[in-house]
Amino acid sequence: MFLENTVNHKEQFGWIEVICGSMFSGKTEELIRRLKRAQFAKQKVEIFKPAVDTRYDEEMVVSHDSNQIRSTPVPAAANIPMLADGCDVVGIDEAQFFDDEIVQVCNDLANRGIRVIVAGLDMDFKGNPFGPMPNLMATAEYVTKVHAVCTRTGNLAQYSYRKAQSEDIVMLGETEEYEPLSRAAYFKAMLRDRLRKMDVETPEEITTNNARQTPQDPN
Repeated sequence: MFLENTVNHKEQFGWIEVICGSMFSGKTEELIRRLKRAQFAKQKVEIFKPAVDTRYDEEMVVSHDSNQIRSTPVPAAANIPMLADGCDVVGIDEAQFFDDEIVQVCNDLANRGIRVIVAGLDMDFKGNPFGPMPNLMATAEYVTKVHAVCTRTGNLAQYSYRKAQSEDIVMLGETEEYEPLSRAAYFKAMLRDRLRKMDVETPEEITTNNARQTPQDPN
Protein backbone atom coordinates (compact mmCIF):
# COMPACT_ATOMS: atom_id res chain seq x y z
CA MET A 1 0.00 0.00 0.00
CA PHE A 2 1.21 3.50 -0.84
CA LEU A 3 0.94 6.10 1.92
CA GLU A 4 1.75 9.77 1.45
CA ASN A 5 1.73 10.62 5.16
CA THR A 6 3.76 8.93 7.86
CA VAL A 7 2.25 8.24 11.28
CA ASN A 8 5.06 9.72 13.35
CA HIS A 9 5.33 13.33 12.19
CA LYS A 10 8.33 13.98 14.45
CA GLU A 11 10.50 11.65 12.43
CA GLN A 12 12.84 13.70 10.26
CA PHE A 13 13.80 11.06 7.76
CA GLY A 14 12.31 10.98 4.26
CA TRP A 15 11.56 7.93 2.14
CA ILE A 16 11.87 6.48 -1.35
CA GLU A 17 9.00 5.60 -3.69
CA VAL A 18 9.73 3.55 -6.82
CA ILE A 19 7.34 3.39 -9.78
CA CYS A 20 8.36 0.61 -12.15
CA GLY A 21 7.05 -1.42 -15.07
CA SER A 22 7.38 -1.92 -18.80
CA MET A 23 7.31 0.70 -21.51
CA PHE A 24 3.91 2.33 -22.10
CA SER A 25 2.72 1.33 -18.62
CA GLY A 26 2.21 4.87 -17.26
CA LYS A 27 5.32 5.15 -15.06
CA THR A 28 6.10 8.73 -16.04
CA GLU A 29 2.43 9.68 -15.90
CA GLU A 30 2.22 8.48 -12.28
CA LEU A 31 5.50 10.23 -11.43
CA ILE A 32 4.19 13.53 -12.84
CA ARG A 33 0.88 13.10 -10.98
CA ARG A 34 2.61 12.72 -7.62
CA LEU A 35 5.02 15.59 -8.26
CA LYS A 36 2.27 17.99 -9.34
CA ARG A 37 0.28 17.16 -6.20
CA ALA A 38 3.34 18.08 -4.16
CA GLN A 39 3.66 21.34 -6.09
CA PHE A 40 -0.01 22.14 -5.45
CA ALA A 41 0.73 21.64 -1.75
CA LYS A 42 3.40 24.39 -2.01
CA GLN A 43 6.24 21.97 -1.42
CA LYS A 44 9.61 22.66 -3.01
CA VAL A 45 9.99 20.12 -5.80
CA GLU A 46 12.91 19.37 -8.10
CA ILE A 47 12.79 16.86 -10.95
CA PHE A 48 15.77 15.23 -12.64
CA LYS A 49 16.25 13.00 -15.65
CA PRO A 50 19.33 11.53 -17.39
CA ALA A 51 20.76 13.88 -20.01
CA VAL A 52 20.69 11.02 -22.54
CA ASP A 53 16.88 11.06 -22.58
CA THR A 54 15.99 13.57 -25.30
CA ARG A 55 13.07 11.71 -26.94
CA TYR A 56 10.36 14.32 -26.40
CA ASP A 57 12.21 17.31 -24.97
CA GLU A 58 15.68 18.10 -23.68
CA GLU A 59 14.41 19.59 -20.40
CA MET A 60 10.83 18.47 -19.86
CA VAL A 61 9.82 15.10 -18.44
CA VAL A 62 7.07 14.05 -20.86
CA SER A 63 4.76 11.05 -20.62
CA HIS A 64 3.50 9.11 -23.65
CA ASP A 65 0.17 10.96 -23.47
CA SER A 66 1.99 14.32 -23.58
CA ASN A 67 1.62 15.22 -19.90
CA GLN A 68 4.76 17.06 -18.84
CA ILE A 69 6.67 18.76 -16.05
CA ARG A 70 9.90 20.76 -16.13
CA SER A 71 13.06 18.93 -15.11
CA THR A 72 16.83 19.29 -14.93
CA PRO A 73 18.82 16.93 -17.18
CA VAL A 74 21.96 15.62 -15.47
CA PRO A 75 24.78 13.51 -16.92
CA ALA A 76 25.33 11.47 -13.75
CA ALA A 77 23.68 10.69 -10.41
CA ALA A 78 26.42 12.57 -8.55
CA ASN A 79 25.03 15.87 -9.89
CA ILE A 80 21.69 15.48 -8.12
CA PRO A 81 22.46 16.06 -4.38
CA MET A 82 23.78 19.60 -4.80
CA LEU A 83 20.90 20.59 -7.10
CA ALA A 84 18.37 19.11 -4.68
CA ASP A 85 19.51 21.16 -1.69
CA GLY A 86 16.57 22.56 0.27
CA CYS A 87 13.95 20.44 -1.51
CA ASP A 88 10.98 18.74 0.08
CA VAL A 89 10.41 16.35 -2.82
CA VAL A 90 12.78 15.04 -5.50
CA GLY A 91 11.52 13.27 -8.63
CA ILE A 92 13.77 11.17 -10.86
CA ASP A 93 12.61 9.79 -14.21
CA GLU A 94 14.18 7.01 -16.33
CA ALA A 95 16.30 5.91 -13.37
CA GLN A 96 17.46 2.78 -15.23
CA PHE A 97 19.71 4.96 -17.39
CA PHE A 98 21.66 6.32 -14.40
CA ASP A 99 24.84 4.80 -13.02
CA ASP A 100 24.76 2.62 -9.90
CA GLU A 101 25.49 5.66 -7.71
CA ILE A 102 21.83 6.66 -8.07
CA VAL A 103 20.98 4.13 -5.32
CA GLN A 104 23.23 5.82 -2.77
CA VAL A 105 22.10 9.26 -3.91
CA CYS A 106 18.43 8.40 -3.36
CA ASN A 107 19.13 6.93 0.07
CA ASP A 108 21.22 9.94 1.09
CA LEU A 109 18.41 12.29 0.03
CA ALA A 110 15.86 10.25 1.98
CA ASN A 111 18.14 10.34 5.03
CA ARG A 112 18.15 14.14 4.75
CA GLY A 113 14.37 14.14 5.14
CA ILE A 114 13.46 14.36 1.44
CA ARG A 115 10.67 12.42 -0.23
CA VAL A 116 12.26 10.76 -3.27
CA ILE A 117 10.04 9.52 -6.12
CA VAL A 118 11.77 7.41 -8.76
CA ALA A 119 10.37 6.03 -12.01
CA GLY A 120 12.06 3.55 -14.33
CA LEU A 121 11.97 0.34 -16.32
CA ASP A 122 12.42 -2.69 -14.10
CA MET A 123 13.53 -4.95 -17.01
CA ASP A 124 15.48 -4.39 -20.22
CA PHE A 125 14.36 -5.69 -23.62
CA LYS A 126 15.95 -9.08 -22.85
CA GLY A 127 13.80 -9.48 -19.75
CA ASN A 128 16.69 -8.95 -17.32
CA PRO A 129 16.69 -6.58 -14.31
CA PHE A 130 17.65 -3.14 -15.62
CA GLY A 131 20.67 -1.31 -14.20
CA PRO A 132 20.21 0.09 -10.68
CA MET A 133 16.46 -0.54 -10.55
CA PRO A 134 16.58 -3.79 -8.51
CA ASN A 135 18.63 -2.13 -5.76
CA LEU A 136 16.39 0.93 -5.78
CA MET A 137 13.33 -1.28 -5.39
CA ALA A 138 14.99 -3.21 -2.56
CA THR A 139 15.83 -0.09 -0.53
CA ALA A 140 12.59 1.81 -1.20
CA GLU A 141 9.79 2.07 1.34
CA TYR A 142 7.14 1.91 -1.38
CA VAL A 143 7.21 0.12 -4.74
CA THR A 144 4.41 0.50 -7.29
CA LYS A 145 4.49 -1.80 -10.32
CA VAL A 146 2.34 -0.57 -13.18
CA HIS A 147 1.41 -2.52 -16.31
CA ALA A 148 0.77 -1.77 -19.96
CA VAL A 149 -1.69 -3.64 -22.16
CA CYS A 150 -0.22 -6.36 -24.38
CA THR A 151 -0.55 -5.35 -28.04
CA ARG A 152 -1.01 -8.99 -29.11
CA THR A 153 -3.21 -10.56 -26.43
CA GLY A 154 -4.90 -7.68 -24.60
CA ASN A 155 -3.64 -9.05 -21.27
CA LEU A 156 -1.50 -7.14 -18.78
CA ALA A 157 1.98 -6.52 -20.20
CA GLN A 158 5.16 -6.42 -18.15
CA TYR A 159 7.78 -6.91 -20.87
CA SER A 160 9.22 -4.35 -23.29
CA TYR A 161 9.78 -6.23 -26.56
CA ARG A 162 12.23 -4.59 -28.94
CA LYS A 163 11.20 -4.77 -32.58
CA ALA A 164 14.34 -3.01 -33.80
CA GLN A 165 17.35 -5.16 -34.67
CA SER A 166 19.82 -3.91 -32.07
CA GLU A 167 21.57 -5.61 -29.16
CA ASP A 168 22.41 -2.37 -27.33
CA ILE A 169 20.91 -2.41 -23.84
CA VAL A 170 20.32 1.35 -23.92
CA MET A 171 18.35 2.39 -27.00
CA LEU A 172 15.80 5.17 -26.90
CA GLY A 173 12.63 4.52 -28.80
CA GLU A 174 8.85 4.58 -28.98
CA THR A 175 6.17 2.42 -30.61
CA GLU A 176 8.26 2.04 -33.78
CA GLU A 177 11.00 0.26 -31.81
CA TYR A 178 9.17 -1.28 -28.83
CA GLU A 179 5.86 -2.85 -27.90
CA PRO A 180 4.54 -4.03 -24.51
CA LEU A 181 3.91 -7.77 -24.31
CA SER A 182 2.51 -10.21 -21.76
CA ARG A 183 4.67 -13.08 -20.53
CA ALA A 184 3.19 -15.55 -23.06
CA ALA A 185 3.43 -13.16 -26.01
CA TYR A 186 6.97 -12.13 -25.07
CA PHE A 187 8.12 -15.77 -24.79
CA LYS A 188 6.71 -16.58 -28.23
CA ALA A 189 8.21 -13.43 -29.79
CA MET A 190 11.67 -14.14 -28.37
CA LEU A 191 11.46 -17.78 -29.51
CA ARG A 192 10.59 -16.67 -33.06
CA ASP A 193 13.52 -14.24 -33.00
CA ARG A 194 15.94 -17.01 -31.98
CA LEU A 195 14.65 -19.34 -34.68
CA ARG A 196 14.93 -16.58 -37.27
CA LYS A 197 18.59 -16.06 -36.39
CA MET A 198 19.46 -19.76 -36.69
CA ASP A 199 21.41 -20.74 -39.81
CA VAL A 200 19.12 -23.42 -41.24
CA GLU A 201 20.49 -25.34 -44.26
CA THR A 202 18.40 -26.78 -47.07
CA PRO A 203 18.92 -30.47 -48.09
CA GLU A 204 20.80 -29.31 -51.19
CA GLU A 205 23.13 -27.16 -49.07
CA ILE A 206 23.77 -30.06 -46.67
CA THR A 207 24.73 -32.38 -49.58
CA THR A 208 27.04 -29.75 -51.08
CA ASN A 209 28.74 -28.97 -47.75
CA ASN A 210 29.25 -32.67 -46.97
CA ALA A 211 30.83 -33.20 -50.40
CA ARG A 212 33.24 -30.35 -49.79
CA GLN A 213 34.27 -31.79 -46.40
CA THR A 214 34.80 -35.38 -47.70
CA PRO A 215 38.53 -36.08 -48.29
CA GLN A 216 39.33 -36.85 -51.93
CA ASP A 217 40.90 -40.25 -52.75
CA PRO A 218 44.33 -39.45 -54.21
CA ASN A 219 44.15 -42.66 -56.32
